[in-house]
Amino acid sequence: MTDGGQDRTLRPIPPVPAGRAVGLLGGSFDPPHEGHLHITRAALKRFRLSQVWWLVSPGNPLKRNGPAPLARRVEAARAMLDDPRVVVTDLEAHLGTRYTADTLRTLRRLRSRARFVWLMGADNLAQLHRWDDWTGIMRTVPIGVLARPGSSLRAGLSPAARRFARHRLPPEESGRLAWTDPPAWCFLPLPLVSASSTAIRARGDWPGMTQG
Repeated sequence: MTDGGQDRTLRPIPPVPAGRAVGLLGGSFDPPHEGHLHITRAALKRFRLSQVWWLVSPGNPLKRNGPAPLARRVEAARAMLDDPRVVVTDLEAHLGTRYTADTLRTLRRLRSRARFVWLMGADNLAQLHRWDDWTGIMRTVPIGVLARPGSSLRAGLSPAARRFARHRLPPEESGRLAWTDPPAWCFLPLPLVSASSTAIRARGDWPGMTQG
């Protein structure tokens, strides 16, 4: 059963009223920081989203070293937030989906009435072609890309940006992204926040964790 049924797979997935636009911000959040908050607030406003879900992943297949324990990262993310529109979830661990493409297909099936938008920083668009079934991701949900320090130029020249160039919405039309059938993506130039998980770990402000 889906969308409100009693299927146990639905339990970790937040409910979504029909037709609402939900942004999905995936990542290791190792640790969460002000940069995550910055792009979340921008996405809520500019893409006209009802909610943003932080999908705290069990691990990143592209990273050699594992992150901090999942429960610790979820707890740290929730401690940062005071906006009821932002939901922290470890649903990928419950669903058993390792790759973003699988997560998106599963969410589309289990929450079929929602309008999902995948959110990513420009640094991730620059390397999206390395992700499993990256063209499938582009064709499954609209993509909201938000500027990150040092990544905007590389993102604009990336294989994903070039291949799907004709499906790009200009920033002034960002408010209709969630209601545009994929493939569709929009790049938002934003005031930049330099915080990064890598820098926080390197400073020792997320103690006891491996570097990676």
